[in-house]
Amino acid sequence: MAPPLLTLQEIELTFGGTPLFEGAEFTVAERDRLCLVGRNGSGKSTLLKIAAGLVEPDSGKRFIKPGVTMRYLEQEPDLSSYASVFDYAVSDLGSEGDEYRVTQLLSELGLDGSLPTDNLSGGEARRAAIVRALAAEPDILMLDEPTNHLDLPAIEWLEKELSGLRSALVIISHDRRFLSNLSNRVVWIDRGFTRELDQGFSEFEAWRDDLLEQEETDRHKLDRKLVRENHWLVHGVSGRRKRNQKRLSDLYGLREERQKMAERSRRASQNVSMTVVEAQNSGKLVVEMKGVSKVWDGPPIISDLSLKITRKDRIGIVGPNGSGKTTLLKLITGDYEPDAGSIRRGTQLELITLDQKRDELTPATTLKDALTGGGSDQVAIGDKTRHVIGYMKDFLFTPEQANTPIERLSGGERGRLMLARAFARPSNMLVLDEPTNDLDLETLDLLQELLSDYSGTVLLVSHDRDFIDRVVTSVVVSEGDGQWTSYAGGYTDMRAQQGSSAKAEKKARRGKDKNRSSEQSAEVKNTGGAGGKLSYKDKFALEQLPIEMAALQSKIEGFKNKLDEADFFSRDPDGFQKVIDGLAQAETSLEDCEERWLELEELREAVEGS
Repeated sequence: MAPPLLTLQEIELTFGGTPLFEGAEFTVAERDRLCLVGRNGSGKSTLLKIAAGLVEPDSGKRFIKPGVTMRYLEQEPDLSSYASVFDYAVSDLGSEGDEYRVTQLLSELGLDGSLPTDNLSGGEARRAAIVRALAAEPDILMLDEPTNHLDLPAIEWLEKELSGLRSALVIISHDRRFLSNLSNRVVWIDRGFTRELDQGFSEFEAWRDDLLEQEETDRHKLDRKLVRENHWLVHGVSGRRKRNQKRLSDLYGLREERQKMAERSRRASQNVSMTVVEAQNSGKLVVEMKGVSKVWDGPPIISDLSLKITRKDRIGIVGPNGSGKTTLLKLITGDYEPDAGSIRRGTQLELITLDQKRDELTPATTLKDALTGGGSDQVAIGDKTRHVIGYMKDFLFTPEQANTPIERLSGGERGRLMLARAFARPSNMLVLDEPTNDLDLETLDLLQELLSDYSGTVLLVSHDRDFIDRVVTSVVVSEGDGQWTSYAGGYTDMRAQQGSSAKAEKKARRGKDKNRSSEQSAEVKNTGGAGGKLSYKDKFALEQLPIEMAALQSKIEGFKNKLDEADFFSRDPDGFQKVIDGLAQAETSLEDCEERWLELEELREAVEGS
C-alpha cells in the first residue's frame, strides 16, 4: 500500500485559552475524496489551513510526501494585487503549468480573463479562484466552501470537473448534494477531536447519530458504575484499606472521565435555537403577476411572466447568476415596477428580506449593537424584549462576543447574525436570498424545520439543491431570454420535468423526420436492401428489442410506484434521488430501444416488399 501524500497527527491548537483541537488527525492518500465536516466554530477552516501549511499548530506533526504539489482555495480569495483575472489565474501555475488550460477553464466558467480585479462580484472572484486552483492540477486540492457565490450551472460544472481530476480532494462545504456526489471519506471534527468514516457523505449523518447515541449509552453506564463505586467508598468497611488504594485510584479516574464526558456532552448539545416572530395572517392572495415584463439595458430580464403566489406557498427561484433572480424578487416585493403587465399584492403583508450580500451589516458595528440597534442591552422580539446576551446564546454566540465588531465574525457567524436580526421582527412573508451560505449542517436542518412550520409565505433564492428539495413546494426557473417557468416540487422534480420536456421535443423532431425515414425506406425498397435481406444482427435485434422494451417498461412502472409513496422523499431523500435518476435513465433507454425497433421494422418492411 502506497504511503499517504499528507499526514496530520495529534494536532493541538488553542485560541484565547480555549482548546480548538486536542488531538485532531487525518491522512490524505492518492485519489482520496475527503470532506471535512463539523459545526460552525469547530475549526474546519483552521484544520484545512494547518494541512495546507498556512497555520502552525501548538503541537502535533504534519508530514507531506516529498515532491507532492498542493493548492488551497480559500473562502474569501484576495485578487487585489493582480491587474486582471488572467494574471491572477496564472500566478500559481508552477513550472509545469499550462496557460492554455487557464484560458480553457475561464471560458468554460464564462469568465473574461481581461477583467480588472478591482470590481469583481463575489461569484466572479470565486470562479477566478477556482480556475487558479484547478489549472495547476496538483496532487492535493484543498477547497474551502467552493460553491459559495456560484450559481447552479457553475456548481454542476465544478462537480463534473472535480470528479474527473486525478488530484486528491479535501473539501469543506455546507452543500449536502455536492459532498454526497464527490466524497468517499468523511472526517468529522467533533469537540476538538476528529473521527473518520470510510464512506461518502451520504452515509455520514446516520453514522454520526449512531455514534452520539452510543456515547449517551456509555455515559449512562459510567454513571451507574460511579454510583456503585461511590457507595463502596462511603459504606464499604474496606474502603480505606491500603490494599484497596488501586480501586480508590480507579474511582478518581472514573470521576475525571465523567467530568470530561459531561463537558463533551455539553458542547455537543449546543444548538442554535431559532424561532421566527409571526405576524397576523396575510390575505389568501399574496401576489399575482399578469404578463409582467422588465428590461434594463439589453435583452429582457423578464418577459410576459404570469405567476400567482398564495399564502403558505414555498417558492424557490432558480437560475444562473445574472438571469434576473433579484429583479424578480424586487418586482414581487414592490421595490421595482414592471415595464409591462400588472402586479397585484394581497392585504396585510408584513415582509422580511434576508439579503445574501449582508449589506445591512456595518463592519465596525458590534454584535450587540447590530441586534439591539445600539444604546440598549434589550432586543425587541415582536412585542416583547429579551436581554441581548440570552438572545445571542440562542444563535450560538458567547457573551464575550457582545462587543466584537462584525468585520471580525466568521462567515457562518455573520449568517447566523442575519437570521437573528430577521427573525426578531414580525412577518408573514419571508424573502430569503441565499440564506444557507456558510451555515453548518445542524443550523441548516433547524432553518429547514423553521421554514416548514412557518405559517406565512416563503420566497427562497438558493443554489443549494438539497435545501431547495427539502423546503419548497414549487420552483420558478429562468429558461433564458427572459422566459421563466414554474415547476411543481423541488429542484430534483424540476430537473426530471425538464428532462421529460426535452424528450417530448425529441419525439416531435422525430415526427418531423418521418418523411425522411420514408424516403430512406423507399430507397431500400428500390435497391432491394443490402443484398435483398436483413443482416443476422438486425434480425436478432428485432427479436430481442421487444423483450428488452417490456423489461424496461416494467422497471419504469416500479420506479413510478415507488415515487407515489407519500412519505418517500421525507423518509429517504437519497433513495428518492436514486429512483428519480433510475427512472430518467430507464425512460431514455426505452425511447432509444423504441426508435431502433421502428427503424428496423421499416427496413424489414422495405426488404420484404421489394
